[in-house]
Amino acid sequence: MMDINEILKYLPHRYPFLLIDRVVRLEPDKTIVALKNVTINEPFFVGHFPYHPVMPGVLVIEAMAQAAAVLTFRSNNHLPDDKSIYYFVGIDNARFKRPVIPGDQLMLHVSITRAREARGGLWKFKAEARVDANLAAEAELLCTLRNL
Repeated sequence: MMDINEILKYLPHRYPFLLIDRVVRLEPDKTIVALKNVTINEPFFVGHFPYHPVMPGVLVIEAMAQAAAVLTFRSNNHLPDDKSIYYFVGIDNARFKRPVIPGDQLMLHVSITRAREARGGLWKFKAEARVDANLAAEAELLCTLRNL
């Protein structure tokens, strides 16, 4: 389990773009389960949508990618630094099944499906975002670590 202070060591994101509050399970080289508490105080709810607040789907995908980044760094036993950046480079088969609204606890389930550290550092993940037991979104994500 990782609290917010440890998560901040693995992600360069900060408010309002840090989209993980806690890691509840992590198996290096395999899988991570992280959570995002969705509150009405999120800055995107001001405009999306004022009379029916819904978390933008692109931010649900970003939350899954942030969980994937933590999994990658922990799998490599490596902390990010100012000489490299972890890029989100692709999304395949993204599907949105239910809206994510204030009060939801978004559980982010991400598993490594392919790691190619020796060939350009391309990682592929299967990701799901769930609210309670209900699937909210799913996608296949591609990410890579690049030197600056």
